[in-house]
Amino acid sequence: MAARYQVVLTACGTSENARAIAAALVERRLAACVQMLPIESVYTWRERVEEAVEILLLIKCKEIDYRGIEQAIRALHEYKTPEIIALPVEAGSADYLAWIDAVTRHEP
Repeated sequence: MAARYQVVLTACGTSENARAIAAALVERRLAACVQMLPIESVYTWRERVEEAVEILLLIKCKEIDYRGIEQAIRALHEYKTPEIIALPVEAGSADYLAWIDAVTRHEP
């Protein structure tokens, strides 16, 4: 199937910021579901290796809504350069994908 659906990833430094982004995306019907997972990250920032405890958001959505999701994350995120990565969904349960269609704002 064509990649009509995506999982968008972003990581937040606080649970408050993660919840605000998740709620905004679902309330605006840009995402059907946002899962929040505690993670530990190791990354390079300003030429130094850093470590952080973060909250990873797994945003279940339609490909057509990516632009609105990215704009919302940029507007609400506490990081200057937030991770925003979209991964295509190559296959999935027909019932689950139909649910994504039903609860997000664009027509399938």
